Amino acid sequence: MGKKNHINLSTLLTAYHYYQKIFKERREIKIIIMNNLIEAIKQLKKEKNAIILGHYYQKGEIQDIADYVGDSLALAQWAAKTEADIIVMCGVHFMGETAKVLCPDKKVLVPDMAAGCSLADSCPADEFAQFVKEHPGYTVISYVNTTAAVKAVTDVVVTSTNAKQIVESFPKDEKIIFGPDRNLGNYINSVTGRNMLLWDGACHVHEQFSVEKIVELKRQHPGAVVLAHPECKSTVLKLADVVGSTAALLKYAVAHPEKEYIVATESGILHEMQKKCPQTKFIPAPPNDSTCACNECNFMRLNTLEKLYNCLKDESPEIKVDAEIAEKAVKPIKKMLEISAKLGL
Repeated sequence: MGKKNHINLSTLLTAYHYYQKIFKERREIKIIIMNNLIEAIKQLKKEKNAIILGHYYQKGEIQDIADYVGDSLALAQWAAKTEADIIVMCGVHFMGETAKVLCPDKKVLVPDMAAGCSLADSCPADEFAQFVKEHPGYTVISYVNTTAAVKAVTDVVVTSTNAKQIVESFPKDEKIIFGPDRNLGNYINSVTGRNMLLWDGACHVHEQFSVEKIVELKRQHPGAVVLAHPECKSTVLKLADVVGSTAALLKYAVAHPEKEYIVATESGILHEMQKKCPQTKFIPAPPNDSTCACNECNFMRLNTLEKLYNCLKDESPEIKVDAEIAEKAVKPIKKMLEISAKLGL
């Protein structure tokens, strides 16, 4: 028989402790760098009279340094009333556009101009304008997850927080085009009894949640409450105990902190949920593809502390919106904010 090769245990342990020390030192260096970045960002923000707005889907480190963290409606509301000279929108491109349209005289920055949105991309402005033209007499309602150019051919903008209430503010026989999210549109149709004409778009994250895996999670956690965003497919929403915007899902969890939750929306919201409810267990709903982090928005994850620092330091990238488009787009956005204010949203 051949001679066996035996690994010397003491050698193995020595190597283990050596690499553990290296990794620990790397972690410590990273913490030092992060802390310095945070302090530098705070200093720049103060010097430039800037405000940092962060979406719930941002990385935790971005949410923690933001002046305000919220959903799309809250971000638009804060942008509209800020007295800051510079708005840094830590989210995706259309959020920066919305802020710029509302605040044309302010400088609006984003950490990474490549932070787009699959839902906004699913609704090209020229194609949507043609769709609207082909259906004269329809009121056009656009989800906030659209470009300024799409908003420019819209009568009123909505978010997932106020979509139901705004749709219900129109007569029941009103002919309505709703775009671009077909899942949100189908959900609003189901809860309002409307029959809106829907654009065929979707969010790549909310399309990915697995019904089978959520059912299995419910079996493993029989007391868990399923929270779902209305951008999810109807098959996922049927499994949900609570359907709502990110702000609504967070509010529900805070009001019922003793529960265990399965959360079917972009996993960035778990950061704020865990901060508000440290003793509560939050389980991210799994996607169909187990080989990827498909419940994370790759666009939202483009923003980092380093990019945020450079963005403030250089005052770039800056959001620009064509003046003619902005003039048209601001009307439906302001209409949304006015209706939301009247409804106390």
